[in-house]
Amino acid sequence: MPPVFVSQVQHPQEMAALDLLIQSLRSFGGDLANCPVWVFCPTAPRPNCRDFAAARVEVCPLDPPAAVLAYPFGGKVAACAAAEARAGREVNALIWMDPECLVIQPPRLFDLEPGVEAALRPVHRRNVGLAAGEPLDPFWQGICAAVSVADFPTTVTSFIDGQVLRTYFNSHAFSINPARGLLSRWYELFQHLITDPRFQAAACADAPHRIFLFQALLSALTVTTLPPDRIRILPPAYNYPYNLHGQVPVARRPAALNDLVCLTYEGRPIAPDRVTDVQINPPLDIWLQERLSHSTG
Repeated sequence: MPPVFVSQVQHPQEMAALDLLIQSLRSFGGDLANCPVWVFCPTAPRPNCRDFAAARVEVCPLDPPAAVLAYPFGGKVAACAAAEARAGREVNALIWMDPECLVIQPPRLFDLEPGVEAALRPVHRRNVGLAAGEPLDPFWQGICAAVSVADFPTTVTSFIDGQVLRTYFNSHAFSINPARGLLSRWYELFQHLITDPRFQAAACADAPHRIFLFQALLSALTVTTLPPDRIRILPPAYNYPYNLHGQVPVARRPAALNDLVCLTYEGRPIAPDRVTDVQINPPLDIWLQERLSHSTG
């Protein structure tokens, strides 16, 4: 099977963004444009996903425990694990994309050839990341304990603030080989950590650590499960943070959105008549204007 794109929708207000993402894949995805798309929706309450059938999208029910859905990004972790179970060994890559992402050029580096088992970007900013030379704090101690390592030596450099961190990946969009079982393990360990009262009290008492627990855990699990040469570090044209465009150093900003492969906008307007800080050239400008002319996007 070709790669499968995966996303989810938990609230009706996410439907417009998800629809735009799917249209962008079909329009600009090149040789990946016709890949299957699986959208996971919670069973109660479940948004109306029937309209996606025309876009060759399969809607999949998702019914994780209430504690998982209540925790920040718990539904995302559950959806990834469900996609992995569904894919089995017939799919070489599951490509997760958040609803508020856009495909602008064929995202070929998400397609995993033999010898590559994951493709991810470093985080945009440090947030809860840990500098390479700092001792483990309670948050990262708990994560390392969960993945059964004392520490991990690999590092990445955050895109916006340029800090060298213990490997910490962005998760707006990424690709994983489902045959490794990494996503189900992610879900298992995530459930363990969010229901561990001692860890929660010591390490996740503030909002940032709760919000980014899922992402930090995925990062630690990836680099301690897969050999470094099987992890593809994606270039900056992937997962570009247009929502943080003003914070990106000028030398790292694209001249036009057309130069990117995919981006995330997280609620920032992307309609061409509302974008003033970067060029949007044809055909992307016309495409966006046609699809957003009747919305506030």
